[in-house]
Amino acid sequence: MNRVFMAVKNWFCMGLLAFTGALGVVSLAAAQDNTSDPYQQIEQVTVELLDTIAAHQVAYPANEEAYFDSLERLLRDRIDFAFIARNVMGNYHNQATPEQRARFAATFRSGLVETYGRGLIGYENQEIVLVKAGEVPEGQRRLTVKQEIRSADTVYPLEYSMAQKKTGQWMVVNVVINGINLGKTFRNQFVQSAQRAGGDIDKVINGWSSESL
Repeated sequence: MNRVFMAVKNWFCMGLLAFTGALGVVSLAAAQDNTSDPYQQIEQVTVELLDTIAAHQVAYPANEEAYFDSLERLLRDRIDFAFIARNVMGNYHNQATPEQRARFAATFRSGLVETYGRGLIGYENQEIVLVKAGEVPEGQRRLTVKQEIRSADTVYPLEYSMAQKKTGQWMVVNVVINGINLGKTFRNQFVQSAQRAGGDIDKVINGWSSESL
């Protein structure tokens, strides 16, 4: 893995930590099943993520598989993995068969959840600041939630791109951390892997794992 992807992986994990701590430890009353508001969606996920981490942190990594399974069940309806995977494939998505598209979406989801989980398990209550929150204008179906991850000497800007589905639910469709667009970075990685594989999409999918994220 080259130096750029190592930096992206480190920033990605910090951003994932922010997702769990963005609004602090919120009450269960505030975390009702309301997916029609992106800010309430983040509050709900925050509570459930913190519960999941607490349930697995002591025994980790012996319980790693169960931990990853819990995270995947929690996040599959909050992060639009299929949409992100389609964008990561870029032009290769049109060349791929339906089976290859489905297989990459599943592989991408698993790899992202594992990267996510490994970042979250070391959560140490970094200071997270929600930069802007408010009412969502009627009819608006795209929204960027901005945060800052603050340490003693560094501030990392973080942006979650969220989209409202036809069901009314808001889902994360991309993340930009410290100016690095993760969707574009993963797409570049897919293209480079496909070029090295001579356009063999199956080979790219077989070689894609959490270690490459």
